[in-house]
This record gives sequence, structure tokens and C-alpha cells, in this order.
Amino acid sequence: MDDTDAEILRVLREDGRISWSDLGAAVGLSANAAAERVRRLRRAGVITGFVALVDPAAGGRTVEALVGVTLSMATDSDTFAAAAARLEPVSEVLHLTGAPDYQLRVSCRDTAELDMLLRKLRNRLGAADTETTIILRSGPARG
Repeated sequence: MDDTDAEILRVLREDGRISWSDLGAAVGLSANAAAERVRRLRRAGVITGFVALVDPAAGGRTVEALVGVTLSMATDSDTFAAAAARLEPVSEVLHLTGAPDYQLRVSCRDTAELDMLLRKLRNRLGAADTETTIILRSGPARG
């Protein structure tokens, strides 16, 4: 990685859909050279993929929260993580050191859906305890 690669990554974090010609112009390269650099960064594993950032509130999910989850002794960690990631309100699953075992970022339509999610985590997925923090606002997303 050199300074040009770092600048390419910065530009892509701001606009992952930028054209090759605009990317090249932003970093002082031709469109083909910029495209080749991005392909090289992908092959090297520096760029692992591209995503669409979605505003949960635009889809009716206006209650965002962080849910700390402590697993029961009988619950397999990997099984829990896979099952939690499949739940519609869950946008991120973080396995942590110390307590709690996991932190989930969730977006729910209302507090009733959040309550149902917490019950599901305990009754079906093996959470021994949960601690929920409602997100009042967050800063701009980083790429």
C-alpha cells in the first residue's frame, strides 16, 4: 500500500459507486490505472467487498439499540452468533472479550418488536442475560 492506494480507499469510503474515471481524476490516475489498483486491492484482501448503507428509519425501523448478550453455559457461541445474525432486526453481531459475550446492534419498528427480540434471544437462542441501551443518535457512518 502506498499513498495513492490510501487515497483510493478514502475516496471509495466516501462514494463506493464512483466511476473509474472520477476515481482516477480524484487520485491523479487514469481510469484504467485506478480500476487496476482497486482490483489489486481486492485481490490482496484490503478491500473485502462493497455494501449498501441503509437507513433503518427509512424502512420504518426507528428504534435502534445495542444489546449486550451473556450466553448461558449450555449455549454454543458459534451457533448463537449464526442464529442472531439471521434475525431481521439485527444488523451487527460482535463477539467480545469479557462480559457480555456479544453485542448486537439492532433496529426495531417499535419497543414492542424490541421486547419480542429480547424474549427470542433468551427463550430460543440461549441468552442468559441481556442489557439493552437505546441509541438516541449516532454520527455519520464511516466506510
